[in-house]
Amino acid sequence: MKRFLFIAVLFITFLVNSQVQPSTKYAQTITDKELKELLYVYASDYFAGREAGTRGQKIAVDFLKDHYINLGINSAKGTNPSYFQTMKLIIDRKLIATENVAAIITGSEKPDEYIIITSHLDHIGTHDGEINNGADDDGSGTVAMLEIAEAFKAAFDDGKGPKRSILFLHVSAEEKGLLGSKYYVENPLYPLKNTVANLNIDMIGRTDPKRIDKDPNYIYLIGADRLSQDLHDISEEANSKFTKLKLDYTFNALNDPNRFYYRSDHYNFAKNNIPIIFYFNGTHEDYHRPSDTVDKINYQLLRKRSRLIFYTLWELANREERIKLN
Repeated sequence: MKRFLFIAVLFITFLVNSQVQPSTKYAQTITDKELKELLYVYASDYFAGREAGTRGQKIAVDFLKDHYINLGINSAKGTNPSYFQTMKLIIDRKLIATENVAAIITGSEKPDEYIIITSHLDHIGTHDGEINNGADDDGSGTVAMLEIAEAFKAAFDDGKGPKRSILFLHVSAEEKGLLGSKYYVENPLYPLKNTVANLNIDMIGRTDPKRIDKDPNYIYLIGADRLSQDLHDISEEANSKFTKLKLDYTFNALNDPNRFYYRSDHYNFAKNNIPIIFYFNGTHEDYHRPSDTVDKINYQLLRKRSRLIFYTLWELANREERIKLN
């Protein structure tokens, strides 16, 4: 009898463990502590507000490059120097040299299909002697991407890397008119026709004070169903299964007076018929002000939102069929 019970317990344990999603192990590497440590560096005064073309922005791209080198994630094809997609842009009637940063984990089964995850590396710099550190905008998206990249690299090292390739693309000059992402789609490192989707993260570390519902357990999603119902459904399922955030589609309305759908880097991909999701916490009183600082970030919420993006990306990268356009 005791032997039977022992075997039964082993069998039940096996069943329970077999139902645990492999993605969960890697999602748990995305932690409040690491997000906070990264952001306290990235949104520090040393980076001087990261305005495109300035010394602070050059410090930022070097920081990102070094992080990917330390993780052992390869630079994207055609980046020069390594990890940098260099460009010269006309900004305020001046020629500005700046860089996107691009790293890639190559897919094991469908290496020529790409999912691009983006955040903008720049902010608005220093004005009237005050540094605008941009902790939320878009330091929060930047460090979320770094943690997501680390999680996928851990899976890769365990032989569970993504079936499709994942391009981690930190774009510059978003604050100058989405110019870094515009440059990318006009000079893609990988064919746009092979780009499955773009997940864009721009401000996910705070809450919107204008929300009637003061529960912070939410994220605004914009654009998920505009080009692909498959993408919307995958996002909903990932959240239902793992993170259980309130997915708020207020700003996804076609008549949204804020026009947020057109105001971040995903829009340059959407214009090229690439399905997108824009992850956003809404604006707040510190938007584009020196008071957008690291101490005001909700790190537990940043971690939860980052994990939602990770789970969605995991499904996109590993599902058998490429998502379909509407």
